[in-house]
Amino acid sequence: MKPLLWRESSFAELSVDELYKIVALRERVFVVEQACAYQDADGHDQASRHLWAELDGAIHAYLRIVPAGAKFAEQSLGRIITAPEARGTGLGKELVRRGIAASDGVTIRIGAQAHLERFYSGLGFARASGLYDEDGIPHIEMLRPAGS
Repeated sequence: MKPLLWRESSFAELSVDELYKIVALRERVFVVEQACAYQDADGHDQASRHLWAELDGAIHAYLRIVPAGAKFAEQSLGRIITAPEARGTGLGKELVRRGIAASDGVTIRIGAQAHLERFYSGLGFARASGLYDEDGIPHIEMLRPAGS
């Protein structure tokens, strides 16, 4: 199998084709697969760094690194996604590890789907809120302290 190509880019550096593929994957999973109507264009993409893995031009995993003060007081990782065909391969863990590494050791807060608490705990995040509803899906905030 060919190796994945890892890419990181600011919003301004994204090509139209890259942006289209990112949005298409986010809609495919978050809107269609999870049957969740939500506002994907939330105003945070422009200030964020975008990290993804692709193979043969298709994006298999993606996240955005949102600067501190934009969504949370801390820097955050969001829109964390693995394409259905790439699940169960360890790619999700590799994606989050790379997102953490790209965060330069600062504290990171995420809004995680509650059923993924164990997954994120294994990557150094700890529960930091009670259960809350976001777009009809149970979520929790999780925090990964600086330098951990």
